[in-house]
Amino acid sequence: MLQLSRLISILTLLKSKRILTATELSKKYDVSIRTIYRDIRKLEESGVPVITIEGRGYSLMDDYTVPPVQFTEKQANALITAQHLVNQTNDTSLAENFQEAMTKIKSVFRSSVQEKSERLDSNIFVFDKTIEKVSSKALSEIQLAITNLNFTEINYRKPNDCEDSFRKIEPYALYSTDNKWILIAWCHLRHDYRSFRIDRIKHFKILNEKFKDRKFDLQKYFLSV
Repeated sequence: MLQLSRLISILTLLKSKRILTATELSKKYDVSIRTIYRDIRKLEESGVPVITIEGRGYSLMDDYTVPPVQFTEKQANALITAQHLVNQTNDTSLAENFQEAMTKIKSVFRSSVQEKSERLDSNIFVFDKTIEKVSSKALSEIQLAITNLNFTEINYRKPNDCEDSFRKIEPYALYSTDNKWILIAWCHLRHDYRSFRIDRIKHFKILNEKFKDRKFDLQKYFLSV
């Protein structure tokens, strides 16, 4: 990769990810750490406000804006394909938010890429053979609770129960299986991690109160169950 292309890519990564280390960047671009140091200096000399956080890595000054990125045809096609897959989700909040995001993304497509992406859009279909049709509308809100460490109160109904059970939880992770979204959370009623199907959450409330991060590890969780 030429230095100019690498600099543009590093700048985009810094804007999209809060902190990056020189080691991460050197592995990604298959260059030496010394080369990354030179790249960072080049960005700084060009007026990009790169912040060096001692012992942690590099970040960008808040509110710094990066010029609009240009998508290649393959990248645009990947986004169109992702949109069709997301549209199959049974959570309306996720589908609606992704649709709004795609509208913004498409606004920066070059006209030639836009025309081809529209052609692909009309020629993709995702078949869904799921027998059980379930729906939910809480996924986007629960994602915010996960990223902001907010306690959440839910009324949850198990398959064979006639009544809802009230839970106060610490939401940690999400996974999807058989077109159903599953939330993994620390349950204060059971004093342990529990899984909750989002379509079975009958009511939820995200509290302003924050919980202390238990350093949940999704891979370790799956290995233990």
